[in-house]
Amino acid sequence: MPNLENLRKQAKLYVRWHRDRYYPVAAQIRALVPRYKGLTDRQVLEAEFKLSDAQELVARQSGFDSWPALKAGIEAMPDTVRPESAAPILNGVEAQLYVADIEASCDYFASRLGFTVAFTYGEPPFYGQVRRDNARLNLRMVCEPVFVGDIREREQLLAASMTVDSAAEIRELFVQYQAAGADFLQTLKQEPWGARTFIVRDPDGNLLLFAGPAT
Repeated sequence: MPNLENLRKQAKLYVRWHRDRYYPVAAQIRALVPRYKGLTDRQVLEAEFKLSDAQELVARQSGFDSWPALKAGIEAMPDTVRPESAAPILNGVEAQLYVADIEASCDYFASRLGFTVAFTYGEPPFYGQVRRDNARLNLRMVCEPVFVGDIREREQLLAASMTVDSAAEIRELFVQYQAAGADFLQTLKQEPWGARTFIVRDPDGNLLLFAGPAT
């Protein structure tokens, strides 16, 4: 659970970005705060956006419906796990995937891999994000090849690694992706270190590892 003071600072940063007309923040606001849904980037940035709105955005990013719900969740944490210092805390990590067509990639992740589109940015879009549960993948459009030849497959250069908590879940996820027609570089197998993994290849050749316990 992130530190509440850090989240307050993050909300104030969103207010400043909105005031400065920083366009990428418009997509996040539209995707997560219901009353801005359906507005264009320009309309989002021209609309009123108060600190309470930014706090709601931060809460929804953390999986809560509102700022009070987020505060209550943090306050309910046992004292033994509550951060005691003001040291910076990394709240998460997001993989960056390079793709040729944002809309086509979003459609693939939604239809084949069970992700939802968090947002796209640009007209036409050149950046976006898809998410499934706590996994977030950022999609960045590129017009030239980023990797040389087939080096990704030869060296198994992974674009992202995602995990589940149980052996049953990794088996079920593999079966789901088989049924959806996902393109596998590697089917489900048990690794020497005890995990079970499989690797999916997206339409742009990005390699996505899914892993879980063997038992």
